[in-house]
Amino acid sequence: MTDRDADAALDRAAEEALALFADDRRTAGDRRENHVRRPQRASDLPETVRWNVADWAAEDWGGPAPHDAHDSSSGSPSSSSSESGSSGSGSSDRLSKGSSFNDELFNSDPFSEEPPADRPAPDDRSRRSDPSTKSTRPVEPEQPDQPAHVPNEAPETRAHATPWHAARTAAARAAQPLPSVVRPLGDALGQALAEPLAALTDLPSFDTSAMDGWAVAGPGPWRLPSEDATPEGPGPGTAAGILAGHAEAAPLSDGDAVRIATGARVPPGATAVLRSEHGKVRGEGRELYASRHITQGQDIRPRGQECRRGDALLPAGALVTPVVLGLAAAAGYDELTVTSRPRVEVLVLGDELLRAGLPHDGRIRDALGPLLGPWLRALGAEFLATRHVGDDPEALHTAVSASTADVVVTTGGTAAGPVDHVHPTLRRLGAEQLVNGVEVRPGHPMLLARLAPGRYLVGLPGNPLAAVSGLLTLAEPLLRTLSARPAPPPYRARLTEAVQGHPVDTRLIPVVYQHGDRARPLRFHGPAMLRGIAAADALAVVPPGGADQGAETEILDLPWTADGIGISADTTTGTGGAP
Repeated sequence: MTDRDADAALDRAAEEALALFADDRRTAGDRRENHVRRPQRASDLPETVRWNVADWAAEDWGGPAPHDAHDSSSGSPSSSSSESGSSGSGSSDRLSKGSSFNDELFNSDPFSEEPPADRPAPDDRSRRSDPSTKSTRPVEPEQPDQPAHVPNEAPETRAHATPWHAARTAAARAAQPLPSVVRPLGDALGQALAEPLAALTDLPSFDTSAMDGWAVAGPGPWRLPSEDATPEGPGPGTAAGILAGHAEAAPLSDGDAVRIATGARVPPGATAVLRSEHGKVRGEGRELYASRHITQGQDIRPRGQECRRGDALLPAGALVTPVVLGLAAAAGYDELTVTSRPRVEVLVLGDELLRAGLPHDGRIRDALGPLLGPWLRALGAEFLATRHVGDDPEALHTAVSASTADVVVTTGGTAAGPVDHVHPTLRRLGAEQLVNGVEVRPGHPMLLARLAPGRYLVGLPGNPLAAVSGLLTLAEPLLRTLSARPAPPPYRARLTEAVQGHPVDTRLIPVVYQHGDRARPLRFHGPAMLRGIAAADALAVVPPGGADQGAETEILDLPWTADGIGISADTTTGTGGAP
């Protein structure tokens, strides 16, 4: 790429960015920019702004940033990559220090604190070009303001795009919880309790021994029954004594003792349990002595210690985890009343997608088909099927109309390209669009629509990481409300590196945790990439304008790192479409 081509590309990117920013400000009702001349060319901007515009434009629109053209054409790694690779080293809780994999993954070009050699540092005036030596290109006349246009994005999507936090709130408020259903304990995992969990019995339901040893009555030494006698020396003897699961034993008189096992019912009259390691049998095996002082009630779990019958154990809405299943069983439950799982069907759109083999002849592998089913189950959904639908508006209309799912999730087709049929299909079905585009990168063309009362469609972009962004932005809050699952507590972490921001939109960046309260941004976070998020613990929510090193940012945990519920294997693969 020549210098002139690079400058022209930079000018186009700057014009797009400025138009986008100005139109968003007008949408918000702020008219002040009408009194200020908007720069028409990149050369009108400060150089640091020009570089930022070039970076985010290149990332979102698929081409290299103009200042990287020389490096990419020469085949050598860019200065930015090599510098940030050295500064980005450090320990990681998940990835080993110093490995080549670690270096590649953390060599995050947009996040490097030092600019590449061909980019002037913000405070390095000596390296900036002298205005007198700049190219003498002809000055183009100023053009009137034009509506902003982002390639491959429906114009109405950009105009009506919803801020990211507002979009998540809208998705959470779009539905009501589904009806409750009674499930056997083994089938309730991952669902939310539809009613409070109250104890059906005292826990424990009788006084039990907390240790192996002897149940004793009163102060020692104690008399042992003849069947418990042994030669003088330590040990509980050979007789079985009272075992767990036995009916209530005969009462003990003051000064008596009897062997007892952990979990066994303590006989009436017992005042404590003497641990086996703290007692010795003497006097021809008929007398028990304690090697240390014991107190009243020692090592006895009294009836109702944990709860009394009728006590509230958990509120409605609590997530049924494996521990909750155990508590419910201990409290006397065989089944639980839980909120139904929302039924979800996935429609993967596109003639170019292959379900097996290597990419060839312009066709690529479907990455979202294998990804979405397990992810949706982890979000509490009952996953029905993944179906492949070609670039045919009638086939899409039929698939959406015939679906019996509570939520239909589509992939691709949400922009304004020649085979993007989601918006026309929704209009044809008379659907109500609740969210039409979101101010987030990646994934801004995502959408949420109400097909009918109690039925919804979540339209995800076709690029894999953009689709993940749509899952966390729209699908997760919607499914959480439908299934009445509790919202995860808010969590924030400090970034180990600065993260460049989009001028207008929120960015979701894969990160790994370090030292508990720090998050390190990962490389390979382009809209079509899964390499970064495959190694990630979470996504960092980077506000417009970016975040400095050490800044606290909101964190979105991935479902398998948050609770790990519901990611069981499922053989449902769906039908339709050719490989």
